[in-house]
Amino acid sequence: MTQSIELIATATFGLEAVVAQEIKDLGYENVKVENGRVVYAADMKAICRSNLWLRSADRVRLKVGEFKATTFDELFENTKALPWTEIIPANAAFPVDGKSVKSTLYSISDCQAIVKKAVVESMRTSFNKEWFEESGPLYRIEVALWKDIATLTIDTSGPGLHKRGYRIEKSSSPLRENLAAAMIMLARWNPHIPLIDPFCGAGTIPIEAALMGRNIAPGMQRNFVSEAWPNISKSFWKEAREEASNSATKDISLYIMGMDSDPRVLKNARKNAHAAGVENDIHFQESSFNKISSRKKYGKIICNPPYGERQGDLQEVEGLYKEMGKIFSELDTWSFYILSPHSKFEQLFGKKATKKRKLYNGNIKVHYYQFFGPAPPTK
Repeated sequence: MTQSIELIATATFGLEAVVAQEIKDLGYENVKVENGRVVYAADMKAICRSNLWLRSADRVRLKVGEFKATTFDELFENTKALPWTEIIPANAAFPVDGKSVKSTLYSISDCQAIVKKAVVESMRTSFNKEWFEESGPLYRIEVALWKDIATLTIDTSGPGLHKRGYRIEKSSSPLRENLAAAMIMLARWNPHIPLIDPFCGAGTIPIEAALMGRNIAPGMQRNFVSEAWPNISKSFWKEAREEASNSATKDISLYIMGMDSDPRVLKNARKNAHAAGVENDIHFQESSFNKISSRKKYGKIICNPPYGERQGDLQEVEGLYKEMGKIFSELDTWSFYILSPHSKFEQLFGKKATKKRKLYNGNIKVHYYQFFGPAPPTK
């Protein structure tokens, strides 16, 4: 009998629906979207598949329990009652992280200490041990309080899912891989549509598109903390990795271009693309964005241009946005998808977006401006 569990895929605010669709595409139907996370019913093998395949999520957590807690006694007793020893082995390392928002129990350090004490007490009773060396596999616990509801989870990912393993060279203001992937998904790009990023930097958007176009699982090149857990069968990880390997598409031609005016940046982008195994799918071109052109009649420009706060004078950036509007308008059958924090971007660009969505690039509030071009004629 397959063990039924609940998983939580955490997400950047604004991307919950994107993450939820990815989870459904993996075959998990019982999906609940909440602020900053997506909760879904699954089995233990789903830990392996979710970590390997989710492109836009931050990480995958195993939900141990959830309850109301307005006093430290409630937090302790309810935590102690959860089935920790069914999940955590006696030699495990189990540090506790915490966060509290709009809750009576606002002292995070106190909540962490109480949860740690409760888990130790639960394990002491079950394992008949007084001392735990914590020298084994890592089971990082989180107690998250939201409006007096405590959610206890264990991280299954380790480093965040945006760390694919291909980024060898870092740029001064990198776009996270999972946000780049979400931008591509929100643009409804598919492998048969030309894609250009005229501000490609480290190459994140073109690389994520190439991985998507070839159906390469984004987690294939890295390991996850739960791979060391004895309660997940090694065969599950083996099967999940074999599934991902067999799903990759080889016989497809992609039209993906990354442009940047800085040759050093492009050198790094090429290194990253090589590390990701998609260097032959992307044409990197040393060029300013105002030289953008394509023989393709229909396509998508997806980009994250400079913001001004970190990469240059705001006045220069505003001039850049105005020039973008003029240059991009020459590709009058293309669609444009642009990430920017500027409140007057549309005014500067010279066109009202067909659609826009509020997102966060790190701690910066941005809008994803979407300008839809005409639909290609149906064949």
